[in-house]
Amino acid sequence: MKNLLKYSFMAVLFFTVACGNAATEKEKVVSAATPATQPTVKETPKPTMVEKVVEEKMDEVKEETVKEAEKVVAKATESKPVNKPKVVKSKPAEVTKPVKEVKETIPVKVETPKPVETPKAEIPAKEAIKVEPKKETPVAAAPVIEPKKEVTKPAPAAFSHDAWNVLAQKHISSTGKVNYKGFKADIAAFDAYLKSLADNPIQSNWSRGKKMAYWINAYNAFTIKLIVDNYPVKKITDLEGGKPWDKKWIKLGDKTYSLNNIEHDILRPQFKDARIHFAVNCAAQSCPPVWNKAWTEKNLNGQLERSAKAFVNNTKYNSVGGSEATISKIFEWYAVDFGDDIIDYLNKYANTKIAAGTQVKYKEYNWALNE
Repeated sequence: MKNLLKYSFMAVLFFTVACGNAATEKEKVVSAATPATQPTVKETPKPTMVEKVVEEKMDEVKEETVKEAEKVVAKATESKPVNKPKVVKSKPAEVTKPVKEVKETIPVKVETPKPVETPKAEIPAKEAIKVEPKKETPVAAAPVIEPKKEVTKPAPAAFSHDAWNVLAQKHISSTGKVNYKGFKADIAAFDAYLKSLADNPIQSNWSRGKKMAYWINAYNAFTIKLIVDNYPVKKITDLEGGKPWDKKWIKLGDKTYSLNNIEHDILRPQFKDARIHFAVNCAAQSCPPVWNKAWTEKNLNGQLERSAKAFVNNTKYNSVGGSEATISKIFEWYAVDFGDDIIDYLNKYANTKIAAGTQVKYKEYNWALNE
């Protein structure tokens, strides 16, 4: 902006001086061209007012120039830079009047250039664009998660030997005769009970009586199952090469047992009760009768006492009286379980007491089926 004012001011000054010089030169030319015969015209001295007029004019021009320049600058900030103003030199007017009239004949006018307007490019009207509404993708509704219903599983039925109790009363007589054909006909219910034994093995928190009853029922039921699976058969010793008690085939829980495992590795050493020999049955005529009911922890002790007394006093198994006693081979095989004196043990249950020193003999064992 300072440079613009500077150049404008210099242009006006130059223009004013040039006009003054041009007028002086013209006067000289006129003087020279005048014939000698004409009276000599004395040069009119330049009035001193010219300088004042010029100075005043310059002040006015300066003031107008500043205003115009400010406008130009204001517009220039909104558009492109403005080109330098062109100073148009006017031809000096002919001096025909006294110099005093210069004020009127010399117009001092500074044309302020108009800001160059940048032509605006015509923007062609856009064709109407059909704006199709956006197809909103249906948001799948979040699945309603229903609170999990706590399915209360029915508590498993407490394990019991009720099924065996039903089968035993149905297919075993009060004297211990076993109807193997009847068990074979009722095999579905029989197998279901055996499976319940397998699914409910002995637990450590069971009572002693409950454990003992479990093993006695298991021994008797699986002995009968062995005969049923091979029925008809004359005697149990005809199976497995005469040693059916050594075969491991009884699965209870995650273990597999033989009949001998149950009797000689569990019942006898763990419970140390000789009365178990009157409770387990080996499917032979000479074996203590198999009870036609299920053993339980409630009836265990009472029934063991009754079974021991019944076996000792049954003449089919034992003959006691006088100076001689003929007793079951069981008392010989398992003498260690009955104590040091077998007569003392027999007298605990015998209706007729055996005298001390009585000779003891053992009967031959009959392995024919107990049917």
